[in-house]
Amino acid sequence: MSARLFDDLTDVYEAIIDWPKRLANEGPFYRRWFQRIGAKSVLDAACGTGRHAAMFHSWGLRVEGADLSQRMIERAVAAFGTPTGLRWVTRAFEEPVAAVEPFDAAVCVGNSLALAPDMTTVERAIRELFAAVRPGGLVVVQVLNLWRMADGPCVWQKAKRAALAQGDVQVLKGVHRCGTRGYVDLVLADPAAGGLLHSESLPFLGLQSHDLDRLARQAGAAQVQFFADHREHPYDPATSVDLLMVATAG
Repeated sequence: MSARLFDDLTDVYEAIIDWPKRLANEGPFYRRWFQRIGAKSVLDAACGTGRHAAMFHSWGLRVEGADLSQRMIERAVAAFGTPTGLRWVTRAFEEPVAAVEPFDAAVCVGNSLALAPDMTTVERAIRELFAAVRPGGLVVVQVLNLWRMADGPCVWQKAKRAALAQGDVQVLKGVHRCGTRGYVDLVLADPAAGGLLHSESLPFLGLQSHDLDRLARQAGAAQVQFFADHREHPYDPATSVDLLMVATAG
């Protein structure tokens, strides 16, 4: 996926997510795992507008948030600044991480890894995530589980009014599967004029647990676990909404 596409969708991305609700749900999961390894530093690859990175920093951790979209990074800097211990970098997740010392943990969440154009890029990205963390550190990956969805129909997930540059906009977000590929469907409409402002189908890979397990172990994982959600329910490819990997670096 191109940086330009994510630059164009930055405001939409921010508008459609209920960030307080999401972070309240996910925060305890990260706290538990970070505390287990005594984490003091975290890399947030594909950090978007920086919400997770800022949360980790608020816990007293040293954090680097990286994203291929310059506009996403600019939005993160505008929202959270550059205080000591919080660094923002424009970088794709498959590019090498130039850090002075390894991180204790690296995360790539929000279905970001599945937006890679191909499995070769996924492999490089996972390799770089493991290269960025110390032995015994954590790598956490969260993607959408495409395989619980029927092939064909769109599952509409959100309908929200949002104040964007185009004005007061109705945003619709859905997901559908076509064979082994998934698509995130976005529709922006002007409710007053009744006109369509924009529509987009963003393709993503249907990553499976065995794909991630194989690539993580190739990259040096000593242990790999999979969960259905941030409450650590068992992963079931037939029913789980998400696929959440927690791997320990060897």
